[in-house]
Amino acid sequence: MQTISIISLKGGVAKTTTAINTAYLLATIHNKKVLVIDNDKQGNASKAFNVYDPEDSYNVAKLLLERNLDIGQVIKPTDYKNIDIISANMDLLDANLRTTIDTSRQQQTRFKKALTAVADKYDFCIIDNAPDINMSIMNALTTSNYVIVPIIIDQYSFDGLDILKEQIENIREDFNPSLNFLGCLITQYQNNEVNNQGIEYLRNMGFSVFKQSVRKTVAKVNESTFAKMPISKYSSRCGAAQDYKKFVDEFLKLISPSENVPNLGTK
Repeated sequence: MQTISIISLKGGVAKTTTAINTAYLLATIHNKKVLVIDNDKQGNASKAFNVYDPEDSYNVAKLLLERNLDIGQVIKPTDYKNIDIISANMDLLDANLRTTIDTSRQQQTRFKKALTAVADKYDFCIIDNAPDINMSIMNALTTSNYVIVPIIIDQYSFDGLDILKEQIENIREDFNPSLNFLGCLITQYQNNEVNNQGIEYLRNMGFSVFKQSVRKTVAKVNESTFAKMPISKYSSRCGAAQDYKKFVDEFLKLISPSENVPNLGTK
């Protein structure tokens, strides 16, 4: 199972949209078995897959809190073939606090230990992370093979990149030497001077950037949230949906060169 963390320290950059569409396209177009982990107390990925329940205690918080967890108890099916999910709600807030003060066992490896039991059942695990650095985020990075950072071209998004990069390097050194920063995915892209100069700035600063950006398609993306569908299903012909399809092709080529997808590269 390849585990991918979708993360940014800035909100509103399409982390959840990227996570759910990546999962959907891997499952439907590429016929991969996918586990989604909603690692954000707001539960937006859970809402997108229509499994959100604010009263449900069988959620991602248990991965942090329960020793010897039967992970099958917290995995839920979705309406889509090949996609299961571990949902989230506000329980995650308390779980993070309790994990921070619980030094009776290692705090950063609890996701990794719990996921070992299902690693052979899925091709991919996609983790939708909150815009934060806390124990559940550290657990996500400790169990991940790759990190993808959705980013919009503005100063606030750029400001968080160095902090995130440092955190990734710390996790790699201390807990997970196989963790790789795969690249920045430009979302809400507009073909103008600011966006294009911003992409070049990121590359000049040493950050890998996916060749494929995701165009700004606000109306359709917003509509898809009300419909509780990935944009790739809700409006498969819109710009963002087409871009996500190409992004997933590029992503697969980067991590699995044998995949029969276009060679798009990162630079």
